[in-house]
Amino acid sequence: MFDRPGSGSRAVLVHVPQAGPDQEDLDELRLLALSAGAEPVAIVAGRLRAIDPRYYIGQGKLEELAETVAAHEAELVLFNHALTPSQERNLEKALGVRVVDRSGLILDIFAQRARSFEGRLQVELAQLKHLSTRLVRGWTHLERQKGGIGLRGPGETQLETDKRLLANRIRQIQKRLKQVESQRNQGRVARRRAQVPVVGLVGYTNAGKSTLFNALTQAEVYSADQLFATLDPTLRRLETGGLNLVLADTVGFIRHLPHELVAAFRSTLQESAEADLLLHVIDANDERMDETMAEVRLVLAEIGADQIPCIEVYNKIDCLDGAVPHIERDEAGRPIRVWVSARTGAGLDLLTGLLEEALGGGVERRTLSLSAEQGELRARLFREARVLSDTPDGEGGWTLCVEFPAKANGLRRAIGDENPHAEADDSAQDF
Repeated sequence: MFDRPGSGSRAVLVHVPQAGPDQEDLDELRLLALSAGAEPVAIVAGRLRAIDPRYYIGQGKLEELAETVAAHEAELVLFNHALTPSQERNLEKALGVRVVDRSGLILDIFAQRARSFEGRLQVELAQLKHLSTRLVRGWTHLERQKGGIGLRGPGETQLETDKRLLANRIRQIQKRLKQVESQRNQGRVARRRAQVPVVGLVGYTNAGKSTLFNALTQAEVYSADQLFATLDPTLRRLETGGLNLVLADTVGFIRHLPHELVAAFRSTLQESAEADLLLHVIDANDERMDETMAEVRLVLAEIGADQIPCIEVYNKIDCLDGAVPHIERDEAGRPIRVWVSARTGAGLDLLTGLLEEALGGGVERRTLSLSAEQGELRARLFREARVLSDTPDGEGGWTLCVEFPAKANGLRRAIGDENPHAEADDSAQDF
């Protein structure tokens, strides 16, 4: 048993992957540390032949780390790897300073950035789930009750009490998040009925999503040249030409995003999963562009958003010599990427034009006659379309006049398959 060391800002960064050190990963660790408010004073890097079950690193590297901590009077050690609870405790015993792994570091940054009620709940949930694996034999106040004469008796140990209170708090947060998610779903249903398309901004952290969001909507979302500058989701209406849409800005992605964060922020990321179109914002000046794009695609697949139409937005072209705003299309003429600068505004007119092209397919109006057996289709129309009139036909069925986006192919097929005699109204083809 031991008391965990206090924390400070002077930090030694540790990066010893099995595949060998990578400068870009080291740079990202340094940015994470700075974003958390730490002061990196030294780096311990190397190649790991095999993971040591006690300390993650070998005995020689542990001695080097201890000497580095002492020489720089460090108060914190940040590992760019996931540590088990026992490895974290053993390292703290050996080094005499607080040790934080990559997941704990990102959780700390998220705790600082969360501003909304939902964001704070999501961060607390992720932190509690992370902490629950690190309770056992971690602190002296969690010592088990001692045996012996006069010390035996009924009751919980302090460890059991803390675990029970932790589990209760997790259940409370999950219940509150379900309520918030229900409210978000109501908003999505309202937008769907009003035929308002949603465009989600996704991308690697620090790719310039919030700057682009502000440039398009004239919003004042906080943006800065740091990782996870924006955490809470923000939705704003955008009017471009004859098209009204909602633009959604969400948290940026990163390599090895902790699983508990993806799970906790699933309701927030659902804004992207429910979008009609995704704008994948990419830092055109990033040397590891292909890798960061792959990481974003992995997270999109995990939240079920990988099948949504997507346009790649190559941002920060003002940092590239000779780069000019332009659009790239595939062989069929469909837009696949656009090059812009959110900071200078170059190419934003091209981007808004692509949004009109991709989403401005107009509205289709139809009059339908549904039988009593088609109640499921009627319910779907109320969910996904705008019902202008709903009149009982006196025989248990209904006559409906509905409007829906002309590009809603799934709904059109459902109407055609179950109601082949539906009448189209050509007077409502313009958006």
